[in-house]
Amino acid sequence: MNAPIPVTIVTGFLGAGKTTLLSGLVKRRQRRRLALLINEFGEMAVDGTLMRDVAAGDDHIRIQDFAHGLIAYGDDTNFIPAMLKIAERRASVDHVLIETSGLALPTAVMELLQGPELVATFVLDATLAVVDTPLLLGDAFERTADTAATSIATLFDQQLEYADVVVLNKIDGLDDSALLLAETRVRARAPNVRFLELAHNAQLDIRLALGLRLHQAKELPHNHTYSRVPGPDTAVLAQQNRLNGHAHSGMAAHSHGLSTHKHFHEQDPGWMSFTLRSSSQQSAEQLKTAVIAVARAEPVLRSKGFIRSRDSTQTMLLQGVRTRVTVQEYASAVPENASSAQSELVFIGYHLRRAHVAGMLSEMTGTLWK
Repeated sequence: MNAPIPVTIVTGFLGAGKTTLLSGLVKRRQRRRLALLINEFGEMAVDGTLMRDVAAGDDHIRIQDFAHGLIAYGDDTNFIPAMLKIAERRASVDHVLIETSGLALPTAVMELLQGPELVATFVLDATLAVVDTPLLLGDAFERTADTAATSIATLFDQQLEYADVVVLNKIDGLDDSALLLAETRVRARAPNVRFLELAHNAQLDIRLALGLRLHQAKELPHNHTYSRVPGPDTAVLAQQNRLNGHAHSGMAAHSHGLSTHKHFHEQDPGWMSFTLRSSSQQSAEQLKTAVIAVARAEPVLRSKGFIRSRDSTQTMLLQGVRTRVTVQEYASAVPENASSAQSELVFIGYHLRRAHVAGMLSEMTGTLWK
């Protein structure tokens, strides 16, 4: 009888850096043959395109992306068939990586993995929750009287609650006291998290992400130095080995007990996504300034897309998390479901006003967006 194929779920809020982290793991896959499922809430598969570029020419990596919705939720009919196709070629797959949408909980996938169609073929290896540490420290996930803030905080907490491993990402430039505060905040929100890892430059040692076997009956053999967290004698995470050091809660292998919990599997109707397009060439700096202004005027939490720039012959990639926006040259082809003849941007947020966003972009760039 064949051993089940291990599955790692990578969850995390919008813009936490899940795709960048996965890219690093793919580059350091060693001899593992990987199958990746990438889910995006928006209609354009930006993240899937980025992953394909990382894996270009590597026949041992297969990638399938699912845009415009949440896989494994509600009436989704894509997830189980995709997994069954992976099962058909199990002889060439050592590990499955699933990146959920930033607006999804890992429990939707976890439950289907335990269902009758998949349970004999796949086993959950671990669930990783990637955290945008500067946003965590900036109180971006705190509850307020604002409905959007409450929805964000609830989803963020639930993503942490069902994670085995929390990865503190985007920590470059943070000092030890900031890292300790971030650790404390994660522990306060999700006291049962067993591993806390540090990702410098969005890079995580593959040994801390794959092959953890946290949902098998036997305990994980582990030869890393660790400390129990929290506690008065606990070393700050930042003081541990920068590559391999991490903190454990000292818990044995466990089950999340999905059958005893009520899960948020129906999308909060306030969350929405839309794509705006322009057939005119763009000034990268003007567009960047406009997207930042939009994020200040509207509850935009994520923006991303490809730009035809008048400043360069190359396609430009725009990535935004709230008001943090970057634009850089992108040498590869745009997604199959995008047009190379126009600029396209995906906006994700809470009760966004599409017409207002399009109007701001048009006014500030001097080009028509619709």
